[in-house]
Amino acid sequence: MTSLHRFSRTMRRLLMVGVAAVALGACASNRTASPDYSGRPLAESQQTLAELTARYRKNPKDKNVIIHYAAALRAAGQSQQAVAALEVGVAAHPRDVDITVAYAKALTAQGRFDQSLTLLDGVIRPDAPDWNALLVKGATLDQLGRNQEARQIYKQALVAAPGEASIEANLGLSYAMTGDLQVAEQHLRRAVQMRGASSQIRQNLALVVGLQGRFEECRAIYAAELPPEQVESNMNYVRALLTQQNRWEAIAAG
Repeated sequence: MTSLHRFSRTMRRLLMVGVAAVALGACASNRTASPDYSGRPLAESQQTLAELTARYRKNPKDKNVIIHYAAALRAAGQSQQAVAALEVGVAAHPRDVDITVAYAKALTAQGRFDQSLTLLDGVIRPDAPDWNALLVKGATLDQLGRNQEARQIYKQALVAAPGEASIEANLGLSYAMTGDLQVAEQHLRRAVQMRGASSQIRQNLALVVGLQGRFEECRAIYAAELPPEQVESNMNYVRALLTQQNRWEAIAAG
């Protein structure tokens, strides 16, 4: 695998980890927010997944439980199990937009892009598009390398939901996928100031900063989010990506 392909794969993975992550606070809608369990310390993630597993076993058809359980499974790298749980959810709630969008998101994470896009196009209304569905569609298009189309979808989502951190963050990662790191940083810096900004979004900003050679700033952002051992692991990963991309010379020249 070439360094460019590995870098693109990293950005695609980050895109799907953080996509459609919104705050679980009060809102005008009764829609279920799409949760984000990514980027958390390992012990916390394991505890959260254990708690949600118990809740799911007790009531496997509860909409909120299904969505949160599937999100925690995906954050733990168990995408196939997340898809299976959401298939149960779709059967129990066949016309529910939230469940459908979560299912499409899980399908995209598994690489089943065409199936995901078909589901999303079935729930995105031209007159009043659901921003969460648009966000997942944009991420799916980015996975396919259709970055320009994806960015247009994200901009449409921002019109529907201005100020949502996950939309701005995905727009930033879209630019990072094509190597436009300065533009990516601009969008991610906007995202971390918006409502619903998650730890994963801040960590994505750290990565983009680090890939531009600003290691101390990168480390400081990671250190505010993660325990020391994970900070060091992430810093090593940033350096490995730079080495694989042969970017050290460009950074030194800058």
